Amino acid sequence: MIKDNQTRLNRLHVVLDALVIAAAYVLNWFIMLKSGLFVRPGTGILPTWVYMSALVVVVPVYLLLYAFFHLFTPKRVQGRRQEFANICKANITGAFIFGMVLYLGRSNPYLYHFSVRIVAGFFLINIVAEEAERLLIRQTLRSMRSKGYNQKHILLVGYSRAAESYIDRVEANPEWGYQIRGILDDREEWGHDYRGVKVIGKISDLATILDLNVLDEIAITLSIRDYSNLEKLVAECEKSGVHTKFIPDYNRVIPTKPYTEDLQGLPVINIRRVPLNDMLNATMKRTMDIFGALVALVLFSPIMLATAVIIKLTSPGPLIYRQERVGLHNRPFQMYKFRSMEVQEPEKEKGRWTTPHDPRVTPIGRFIRKTSIDEMPQLFNVLVGDMSLVGPRPERPFFVERFKEEIPRYMIKHQVRPGMTGWAQVNGYRGDTSITKRIEHDLYYIENWTLGFDFKILFLTFFKGFINKNAY
Repeated sequence: MIKDNQTRLNRLHVVLDALVIAAAYVLNWFIMLKSGLFVRPGTGILPTWVYMSALVVVVPVYLLLYAFFHLFTPKRVQGRRQEFANICKANITGAFIFGMVLYLGRSNPYLYHFSVRIVAGFFLINIVAEEAERLLIRQTLRSMRSKGYNQKHILLVGYSRAAESYIDRVEANPEWGYQIRGILDDREEWGHDYRGVKVIGKISDLATILDLNVLDEIAITLSIRDYSNLEKLVAECEKSGVHTKFIPDYNRVIPTKPYTEDLQGLPVINIRRVPLNDMLNATMKRTMDIFGALVALVLFSPIMLATAVIIKLTSPGPLIYRQERVGLHNRPFQMYKFRSMEVQEPEKEKGRWTTPHDPRVTPIGRFIRKTSIDEMPQLFNVLVGDMSLVGPRPERPFFVERFKEEIPRYMIKHQVRPGMTGWAQVNGYRGDTSITKRIEHDLYYIENWTLGFDFKILFLTFFKGFINKNAY
């Protein structure tokens, strides 16, 4: 059973990390001071024993940082991306501590002459080494679990949609090493089967099974109609000492990625996690928007100037077209575009889509719509805070009122600033395409936002987002 060897695995992981830290440090010392690539061999001010003595402090400090940043968490529950982020956080903190010690202790001759190259080189080499070690461990464990070793034996209590969803995911990921022994349920008959997992008894049989001491975990997957039994079941599982987790059966009630916060001891489930509600995340994104918009205005100013001149020479009317759109928190704002159509009455325009070969579109307008040049004035919307560089595209009030009745969760997109480009757009959903698919991509972006995700979308925009095949 996994509970018998998990402790040994954790201890082995700590030992391997210590060895990798030491190896990365020694390799870095050799490259920086002994290889001749950066300084001549033998010209270092400090003797070798001083640099090697630092390992007595470096190794335990970094192991403590790894524990603090959850790097000894079992691989089953921590994704590779999150693990790499934690490795970077731990090493950034370690480098900061390293640097502060050298700065504050500069009155000591050994610390004063300690090579800064060692700190910088160790930071880079250790990140690479730790990531390589963890990828190797992860691959080894996956291989073992796929072959039936290092399994975690689990019993499900309650047959429900949550139980089926859990089984689906376990079956799709054998490398997790989860072995579901069966389901206890009072409503389904004994022997009822779902993807090879059978109902093996009633919920009242739980105490007898727990006494056998053959389980690593209990997963409570009660149907939402049976939640009156939840308190009793949790108490029974806790009494046995077996690790217990609760998988709520609310996917159809809350079909999103909720998160729990602690309100002075009271768990509060937020129906949807929106990372940009966090002040730090919002500040970082806003800073990137301002900086990016200013850079883009400088880079694209020749194109914008040429476009403005051509529009003025080829079509009577204003240069900039302003259109009301719905933005953050459902507030309307005026979105700017280069005018690509003949001037028309607002009442005739506000409720109409552009159609193929639309006679309202000017010759230059057709080109700038295809190449998205008409969107460039929205950089000023970004500067004033109505829009972001990346986010769900804003829509006109007429269509917002229509779509919020037709498409579930449509209005969620207004929990963040609208963007000039977005996840839906770089995946081809712009113009005359599926609104439903567009909203699915917008919601994915909203719930999974990171600064790196924004950079990815901006990068893809240069290859996929400028040319709009669905623009008329």
